[in-house]
Amino acid sequence: MRESKAKMRARLKAILERLEGHPALKDAAIWELKAQKKTPFQALVATLLSSRTRDETTARVARELFREIRKPEDVLKFSEAELARKLYPVGFYRTKARALRELARILLERHGGEVPASREELMALPGVGRKTANIVLAEAFGAPTIGVDVHVHRIAHRLGLVKGKKKPEEVETELVALTDPEDRPRVNRLLVALGQKICLPRNPRCEVCPVRDLCPEGRRISQTRVS
Repeated sequence: MRESKAKMRARLKAILERLEGHPALKDAAIWELKAQKKTPFQALVATLLSSRTRDETTARVARELFREIRKPEDVLKFSEAELARKLYPVGFYRTKARALRELARILLERHGGEVPASREELMALPGVGRKTANIVLAEAFGAPTIGVDVHVHRIAHRLGLVKGKKKPEEVETELVALTDPEDRPRVNRLLVALGQKICLPRNPRCEVCPVRDLCPEGRRISQTRVS
């Protein structure tokens, strides 16, 4: 029987409630990265650096970077080559160093050194796509946005919250439709934590998943393993 939208909304709500604060997710790398995002500027920089890079690596680099760089004007004290050396462990570090200098310049020239609180203005910044903008809006400003990264994309499909092979923007639209505004800022962090610790890309650990009974894929895999 096909699940109604109302039941799917209730199921997703239950999933989020069960994952919030669950001990199985306490050591997920996303929490270490999130701890580095103390200001909107740090949230923007750390999220930009995290693209195609493991959160453990991004958190380590961000922690060192933010000892010297706390605001846009601090970025411009360093040359592109110097920034690249500081960012070396992250993926595409040279491209990100270039984008970071240009981003800092634009923030100072067009936004008074402040991080804009609109998706359109954020996406006009170098290196900032829709996913990054949505994460920054949610984390820095508490906006009702959902950033769909590889973890959220994979888990939304496994949970049966979206059907068929949907693009990230389509997954975002469907998750927004299934959540109340106050729940949207936590969708990314909770599903990412689940993806990092339990719902792995290969060999998901369904046997220890706290939401296995709420997941059609988890129930199917568990039954297959038992049989």
